[in-house]
Amino acid sequence: MKILIDENLPVKLKSELAGYDALTVHDMTWDSFSNGELLKSAEEAGFDVLITSDKNLKYQQNLSKLRISIVVLDLFLLKWEYVEILVPKIIEQLSNIVPAEVYLIK
Repeated sequence: MKILIDENLPVKLKSELAGYDALTVHDMTWDSFSNGELLKSAEEAGFDVLITSDKNLKYQQNLSKLRISIVVLDLFLLKWEYVEILVPKIIEQLSNIVPAEVYLIK
């Protein structure tokens, strides 16, 4: 499974997903992309999942035409200590991913 980690999340999340082919938006040099460009590029590059903390993404984009799944992290702050707590839930969700679905992890 190929996973893209959004630029708004700590890079350290990548190392916690060692069993997956995980890359960051920065790794892909897509830092300046809008959400629409990012989703389109991720699909074209063969990513299966985007992990983000952008809760408005599903309201801002027409996701019905996409195959990529989106995992949205509901975080108090974008700091590693808040993301780290969710890592077990993220890994559990990744093992149950269905294409083209949006998942919220709290």
